[in-house]
Amino acid sequence: MESVRARAFLESVERGSFRAAADALGYTPSAVSQLVAALEKDLKLNLLVRSKKGVTVTPEGSRLLPIVRSYLAREKEMYELASEMQGLSVGNLTIAAYPSIATTWLPELVRTFQRDYPDIEFSIMEGVRQDLFHNLDQHVADMAFLAYAEPMDYEWIPLAEEEMIAVLPEGHPLADAAAYPLSRLGEDNFIMTSWGHDQELLNMFRKNNVSPHIKYTTYDTPATLAMVRMGLGISICNELAAQYWNEHLVKLPLDPPETITFGIAYTSEEHMTAASKKFLAYAVKYLTRAEQ
Repeated sequence: MESVRARAFLESVERGSFRAAADALGYTPSAVSQLVAALEKDLKLNLLVRSKKGVTVTPEGSRLLPIVRSYLAREKEMYELASEMQGLSVGNLTIAAYPSIATTWLPELVRTFQRDYPDIEFSIMEGVRQDLFHNLDQHVADMAFLAYAEPMDYEWIPLAEEEMIAVLPEGHPLADAAAYPLSRLGEDNFIMTSWGHDQELLNMFRKNNVSPHIKYTTYDTPATLAMVRMGLGISICNELAAQYWNEHLVKLPLDPPETITFGIAYTSEEHMTAASKKFLAYAVKYLTRAEQ
């Protein structure tokens, strides 16, 4: 499989048309179409469905996508390693992260890293746990910054412990309390992130044998905190996620106290690019030192 054909196929799938893929690759739409057709001929499979509206991936093409991404990632790794051997520090990194980490840890970490490696380019992808794992599985992201929760089917490096807190609207009856008792969760309207599938919270509920009254679900924490601020209910999050939310809501420790562990997940160090390995080592050193 020639990499130029694989890249034409991948860009066509991700952008939805040969024209958009051509713009991204610097080719003509006809050239992209011919490259994909040549790949289909080599593999003896139909990879895309063509229509006037663009292209969509076939079931066979969808099954091949993770392999195509892995194949192109290894090619990128080869060139980055060659550059490393020449004394250069080039490449690009895609980092997946919780919004809380993307807005607190990563900006300073990337800025500091770029002082030493200014030619490495970054893409930051924010998302909930399901998104981050999907991006790792599809070889879209080089690594993911998130909280530990079972199941964890990836290589894992712990970085820091964070306190879990209750976030309440200003007029809540417990706004002046010293802590929020988890035993009260069934009495308040609860706002749940990750479309109701926040694994860290679900594990915490099971551990403490509590059943919250889930009134609303949201995609991520900023939407949840905005709803809390409007008095629609309460929620629980980590301190990092609520760091910049200090108006019209109350933050309380939990009773009993709960913590989560933030860290880095990745599929395999063996398949990481030279740039990824540099950033991984840098992040561990920088963030663990910051916690000390």
